[in-house]
Amino acid sequence: MTFLFHALATIGGYLLGSVPVGYLVVWLFKREDVRKYGSGRTGGTNVYRAAGMGAAALTAAGDVLKGALAVLLARWVVGTMAAEILAGVAAVVGHNWSVFLGWRGGAGTGTNLGVVAAFSPLVALALGLVLLVAIRVIRYASVASMIVALLVPIVFLVMAFIFPPFSHYGSYALYGVLSAAAVILALRPNIARLRAGTERRLNY
Repeated sequence: MTFLFHALATIGGYLLGSVPVGYLVVWLFKREDVRKYGSGRTGGTNVYRAAGMGAAALTAAGDVLKGALAVLLARWVVGTMAAEILAGVAAVVGHNWSVFLGWRGGAGTGTNLGVVAAFSPLVALALGLVLLVAIRVIRYASVASMIVALLVPIVFLVMAFIFPPFSHYGSYALYGVLSAAAVILALRPNIARLRAGTERRLNY
């Protein structure tokens, strides 16, 4: 029975993550397919290119919300740390490779922050600020996304050492390692373009 509940948490997290918020927002705003723009992804950066800042903000909010909901539902229904971790990782995977979009999607940054918010709102807020500053300074959304993804396990690992009674921080660090792998895997084309010097900067 425990295995079944954890499997359901994983499937539920994946399906929540797979909801193509950016695709739906751009279709609502412009009646167009966001995948025809820029990188072809459904995340906030490409939605910004396709439909502007308002649509991008709405997309970011939706992506964060589905990540948080995946963890909170697992916490409520199953109530184990393993279920939360599985649901969180599955949500990021679902966002990046959505069953509803032929295994396409985004890079998982917003959904990743939503999962982290369910673990620790303060950590999510701090990483959200890091993301905004990195985007503003570097102007490569892909680089900013990788910075945040790599900081998640580092921050939680540091917190596990600082606050040893709170062993759940170590579990959150494990989530961070797995989610960072999913984000970086999705960003492989961007990494190739960065190396070639052809990655697009954000213009604002």
